[in-house]
Amino acid sequence: MLLYHEWTFWARAEQLPPDDPWRVWLILAGRGWGKTRTGAEWLLGTAQAQPGVRLAVVGETLDDARQVMTEGESGILACAPPWFRPVYAPSKRQLSWPNGSMAFLYTADDPEQLRGPQFHAAWCDEVAKWQYPASWDNLQFGLRLGEHPQVVATTTPRPGALLKQILGLSGVVVTKGSTFENRANLPEAFLAEVEGRYGGTRLGRQELYAELLEDTPGALWTGELIERLRVRVPPDLVRIVVGIDPAVSLAGDETGIVVAGKAADGRVYVLDDLSGRYSPDGWARQAVQAFRDWQADRIVAEVNNGGALVLEVLRTVAADVPVKAVHASRGKRARAEPVAALYEQGRVSHVGCFAELEEQMTHYTGSCGEGSPDRLDALVWAVAALMQEASVPEWRIRGM
Repeated sequence: MLLYHEWTFWARAEQLPPDDPWRVWLILAGRGWGKTRTGAEWLLGTAQAQPGVRLAVVGETLDDARQVMTEGESGILACAPPWFRPVYAPSKRQLSWPNGSMAFLYTADDPEQLRGPQFHAAWCDEVAKWQYPASWDNLQFGLRLGEHPQVVATTTPRPGALLKQILGLSGVVVTKGSTFENRANLPEAFLAEVEGRYGGTRLGRQELYAELLEDTPGALWTGELIERLRVRVPPDLVRIVVGIDPAVSLAGDETGIVVAGKAADGRVYVLDDLSGRYSPDGWARQAVQAFRDWQADRIVAEVNNGGALVLEVLRTVAADVPVKAVHASRGKRARAEPVAALYEQGRVSHVGCFAELEEQMTHYTGSCGEGSPDRLDALVWAVAALMQEASVPEWRIRGM
């Protein structure tokens, strides 16, 4: 039993705190590397070694702080040994240990929560995804107890202002690692799937190998722009559409399917990305299901390739769904530029994260030889339909 809970025995060397003096230990690692376990074990070790300390547990959202960092399978409660298990009071967002140490749960979505409290140490998770850098700043002002306050920040890297800020601080020690370093504790089926699907891609380099990728020169969007505009929950929406860029062939091309809505103030919110490789019947059913799930007003479908066949496939699946047929008269980049301008004006936000869609947005330049960004095209059609008066005919498909 004692050995089972001895983290220094089970941990890989890179999961143990650095020997060099540090104020911030930044762990940039791929999915499944063991970031949550590492953060939880460090917090437990700090609470045990320093009786009476006050600790902060800060998640991207309060649900993350509770369900992942505290209650998760690799979280604080699961890692705590029976003789040093904290009393958990969810309603108070508080953990209390027998030796007087206490931890308090916070969300990075509300910077004001971290204005005022004082701590000896903190564990922050997924800092690259935090929407408000002020949450990090307020936490730093509160780290003023004890002789050497410390922060462990665990995250999968993503370009953004806050991560760059942290990397530029003095007293930061960075640990990097890939998903595959934890192969012994991950299902082979999972590893085979992600390696087969994302191996060799920019998204795989970021999410699996934890590379901090810079934006592609010439791309219309930057990761920092998308991150700054991201929201967790949209306001009430007055109109919702489903944009479709149907696959030209069945030889591996994706069909772009993106859901977006417009609020009363004219701002647009990207709600879902359901793109993927489908048969014609498959993408039509997926689009119609999205239409029903989101209670959308219409489907906007590009008909350059397939023409009447696109409309016929949708009619076969659901004869009463309103569809607007759109025809591309310009190249993809030319069509995307006005939509990118709306982002720059702060008029389009993503509700949550759509990694593969955002990968296309931040790396598509329109140069010769690039693949077709089907997700991006579907996004462009959806946002354009919401923001502009249509100059193309609207079709309501009905059975004969």
